[in-house]
Amino acid sequence: MAVNLFTFFSECCYSCRPRQWPKNLLVFAAPLFAFRFEADVWLKSGGAMVAFCLISSAIYLLNDCLDVAADRAHPSKRYRPIAAGLVSVPAALTTAAALAVVSLSFAAWVAPGLAGVVLLYGLIQVGYCFQLKRMPLLDLFCIASGFLLRAIAGVVAGGFGFSPWFLLTVGLLALFLAIEKRKAELRVAQDLGVITRKVLERYSLPLLLRLESLVATSAFMSYSLWAAGPALNGASTTWMLLTVPFVLVGIFRYQLLSDPEEAERRRLLTPEHTSEKPEEILLGDRGIQLTLLAWLFTVVVVGLSHRADLLPEGGLQL
Repeated sequence: MAVNLFTFFSECCYSCRPRQWPKNLLVFAAPLFAFRFEADVWLKSGGAMVAFCLISSAIYLLNDCLDVAADRAHPSKRYRPIAAGLVSVPAALTTAAALAVVSLSFAAWVAPGLAGVVLLYGLIQVGYCFQLKRMPLLDLFCIASGFLLRAIAGVVAGGFGFSPWFLLTVGLLALFLAIEKRKAELRVAQDLGVITRKVLERYSLPLLLRLESLVATSAFMSYSLWAAGPALNGASTTWMLLTVPFVLVGIFRYQLLSDPEEAERRRLLTPEHTSEKPEEILLGDRGIQLTLLAWLFTVVVVGLSHRADLLPEGGLQL
């Protein structure tokens, strides 16, 4: 009995996809870009991250329950615990409901406004699971909204102002990742001759490539405008322009990894590192990791050097 309970617990935890939790680190973007290094600000952002880990896990469980038939036809998703029959659908749905309640309660305790952001995220994602994921273009915006709301959660939890360029950049970069995800899924579906997502029937690689080019360019430009400084209602110092090359390199690197020929060369060595799973690229690709570390180091150095100019009452913008 104890062994069965342990197996169920471990498989249920796996279904919550903890490997995707690092994307919730995006809640720390707000205090980082605002150069707010006070302990209480980061503790509140940490609370926002915990709330999003819980609510996102609830959504993953719900999504796997709804997609159980399609996942069983997918080359890798068929091994997920729910699709493989290791976790029953009723048990998964009960766990999802419990996680959602705990997430909302904890978010309300951290900051009342944060609960509203978490609730909005949950409602959008539930709509995505039931219907919106089958609607072309809207499915991309639903995926991107999850990242954008994480960034907004950091702003709400920290209680400081923000620049519209900051949110626009996050939204566009999230949209870029969503397009890359669909592009990889479409290639897999074409290779296998099996459509695992209904919405893929409405997409083509030429269309996704055009969308990718538009969104990548827009994301880089919006970040550059934010980094230009206060004159453009952006960052609190123009020294953030030093981080622009790392953003460009990161976008180029990701596009290289998602290129069909490059992806095929890497498939045999690291089959799990695919743009179908953005979190695996961020966690596993050395080039992306080094670019992120260099970008983060530059942001911290600029922030610390600019620290003396920050307003003590926290009225600075991101």
